[in-house]
Amino acid sequence: MASDSGGVRYNESGLPIEPVYGPEALAGWEPDRRLGAPGEYPYTRGVYPSMYTGRPWTMRQYAGFGTARESNARYRQLIAHGTTGLSVAFDLPTQMGHDSDTPIAAGEVGKVGVAVDSAEDMRVLFGGIPLDRVSTSMTINAPAALLLLLYQLVGEEQGVKPHQLTGTVQNDILKEYIARGTYIFPPKPSLRLVADTFRYCRAEIPKWNTISISGYHMAEAGASPAQEIAFTLANGIAYVRTALAAGMDVDDFAPRLSFFFVSRTTLLEEVAKFRAARRMWARIMRDEFGARNPRSHMLRFHTQTAGVQLTAQQPEVNLARVTLQGLAAVLGGTQSLHTNSFDEAIALPTDKAARLALRTQQVLAYETDVTATVDPFAGSYAVESMTDEVEAAAGELMRRIEDLGGAVAAIERGFQKDEIERNAYRIARETEEGERVVVGVNRFRLDEEEPYVPLRLDPAIEAQQIERLAALRDRRNPREASAALDALRKAAEGSENVLYPMRDALRARATVGEVCDALRGVWGTYVPTDAF
Repeated sequence: MASDSGGVRYNESGLPIEPVYGPEALAGWEPDRRLGAPGEYPYTRGVYPSMYTGRPWTMRQYAGFGTARESNARYRQLIAHGTTGLSVAFDLPTQMGHDSDTPIAAGEVGKVGVAVDSAEDMRVLFGGIPLDRVSTSMTINAPAALLLLLYQLVGEEQGVKPHQLTGTVQNDILKEYIARGTYIFPPKPSLRLVADTFRYCRAEIPKWNTISISGYHMAEAGASPAQEIAFTLANGIAYVRTALAAGMDVDDFAPRLSFFFVSRTTLLEEVAKFRAARRMWARIMRDEFGARNPRSHMLRFHTQTAGVQLTAQQPEVNLARVTLQGLAAVLGGTQSLHTNSFDEAIALPTDKAARLALRTQQVLAYETDVTATVDPFAGSYAVESMTDEVEAAAGELMRRIEDLGGAVAAIERGFQKDEIERNAYRIARETEEGERVVVGVNRFRLDEEEPYVPLRLDPAIEAQQIERLAALRDRRNPREASAALDALRKAAEGSENVLYPMRDALRARATVGEVCDALRGVWGTYVPTDAF
């Protein structure tokens, strides 16, 4: 552990640790202009000059299950244990814009996240949590605008002004067409909704990160590190072009763009990936889009450790995997981090497992010396070479996407999906044949696994949620809700920003499903070309 005395950090030998090391520290080394200094273009070494030497990254823990009340209890526990930011998981019906009482939601309510059908659920979800002092990330895409507006309404009820709210809404619909499938509307109106959210937040919630452009889910589907950043940055370019076409100035929205990546156990390549992504995005924003604000050049990102690399066999080994993955994210310069619980390959994490995941981050932040200096791998022959190689491979993929007409056109051709599936097949074959070692799965196995008791959801949750919806509809003013939904439909048919009538509908206690159904009636739903 590095000690701290008056702002100077010392190592175990009692020697001072420099906050930044560079070529000048080694005789005969020349400065590398591709790297620059931390906090300076092209941000290879990090987006801030001091990085973690001033304070560590934001420690988020992704959580949400069952009812809003149960999730609220988990959030309070995480905050009590030292979490500095919340990250909300929503159940599948909420992600798809369906209420819990619709037939299509049967059996899925509260399964992979928390069920949120209305402003009342959101109020319970954040009850007793001061929204002016907590940063919240919401993993939601197709109905992202709705959940953000519900969050704002709950903040208002707490007396929190919109300009005091901080956090991120994922709002990355393009990767849903590539890797996840939780889309609702076709690409064109979906991109309009993204641009409307950009404009709304600039005017109403200025500290909010309006999008978290995600490579994580593509990586979980099998994308390589080079594919992950290539397809993510290509999607980012598409969002920037959409906002510019809607009449916005690049420096009005680009500083609030953020990204979301995975961190795997291949530590050196992951560090190189993060450094390459920063450098590429800085050049894209400056040279292609002419952004002048240095904050527009910065690729700020959240990281989650690799769920796809967790194993149900010998689950405690996942603690070692998550530690390495978290370390890779930190050495790569992440702004916030979620560490997976060791039992997530089996079921929802238990309280103990979630606490251990958070403690892993705290050990990295407070018991190691990785926070004592900025970008400790800078100048490493291996990492600098890997950074160049990942950048070149990602750049070639991005050129192929541009040749197809951009990210949306490439998605419609199935390019990204095909590339990811080929890589996923290669990984699966190498694992099956033993070329790629997975401890506890194809090597170092136990003859008999130790029993493990996972967390189970109460099967009565779905019925309880349906009862809450029925009670909400009985209490609200039906004329107000109906009139607000009509106004939303009219806005969707035209060109005005739909978030304002959407907010009015939610304030009138229209449900998430009703709002999405109103938009479905105007915009239709997306059907992938390979569905036939």
